[in-house]
Amino acid sequence: MLVLNAGSSSLKASVLDGDATDAVARADVSGAIAAGGEEAAVRRALETLAAQGVETESVEAVGHRVVHGGDRFVRPTVVDDNVLQAIEELAPLAPLHNPIAARVIRAARSALPGRPQVAVFDTAFHATLPPEEFVYALPYEWHSEWGYRRFGFHGISVRWAIGRATELLDVDPADFGVVVAHLGAGCSVTAVRDGESVYTSMGMTPLEGLVMATRAGSVDPGVLVAAQRDHRLDADAIADTLERRSGLLGVSGRSGDVRVLIAAEPTDERAALALALFVRSVAAGIAAAATALPRLDAVVFTGGIGEHSGLMRARIARRLGPLGVPALSSSSQDDDAVLARGTVAALRVAAREDVIVARDVRQAIT
Repeated sequence: MLVLNAGSSSLKASVLDGDATDAVARADVSGAIAAGGEEAAVRRALETLAAQGVETESVEAVGHRVVHGGDRFVRPTVVDDNVLQAIEELAPLAPLHNPIAARVIRAARSALPGRPQVAVFDTAFHATLPPEEFVYALPYEWHSEWGYRRFGFHGISVRWAIGRATELLDVDPADFGVVVAHLGAGCSVTAVRDGESVYTSMGMTPLEGLVMATRAGSVDPGVLVAAQRDHRLDADAIADTLERRSGLLGVSGRSGDVRVLIAAEPTDERAALALALFVRSVAAGIAAAATALPRLDAVVFTGGIGEHSGLMRARIARRLGPLGVPALSSSSQDDDAVLARGTVAALRVAAREDVIVARDVRQAIT
């Protein structure tokens, strides 16, 4: 199974064989997608995989991570022209992700004709959210007639994280309350009870919730009304600001990369402020998610920041003491592990969306 995970600027590819979780080969093509070169990115990924011994002819099927599936796609779906059109039609809800995913699928269909292409949707895992978690407190017709609702994202990552957490803690997934914090360029928290999503911080789009690299997360809607009224920002300008010029980058004025800001914070007040806002936002998000559980058994950190920044994990955990989350070391941790145990366990789990996608592909085509 070839798994293609298209980000806003890079394409990650991995090949998995059978039920194995170790990838046979990997490729990470950076930059080409940002320049609009999805076909070139897919071609380069296949060349890199071939150099590792995986010939194109050996690929039996291709799985694609797609961020937004809306109400229509709640399970892995074999792609045809109608499915591809629907993914493109959902682009306004995930403008940084769905258009690129659609173009990568087109490129993969061209490069690998005859192979099944399967879309696996980040939103699908959150189909179990109860109404009080997905209906907004707006005129009800906005939901019933316009379809405005919370969808949630990072579901593929969350599925892997809770599976690994139950293994590491040796607990029954049917009796387990956990909050997964996926922290990367995009950030969200999800509460999972008995294996199902019951709360998540992202909303109808991937903009809501936590402070992110370039996305604002939740802000007072009145701020946006004021910007429109007082400074004549139109919808496109506001969308661009919220998607690309806010978050860590917007506050620091320097970077959306936590590593850059950590290096700068001793002498840069805005870098320090951006990190403080991030820590506060994540901790508050985890605490809010915990209210959806009968009890909180564990907090799992995953995603690029969650996996690799011991300092951020330690600062976030420090604010969660009232929930029973133990203090954490700021040292790095390179392997999946239980970082500390207390009333609540804290874990580090590397994101392996490719494994989940490969499993879903296999199920979809058999």
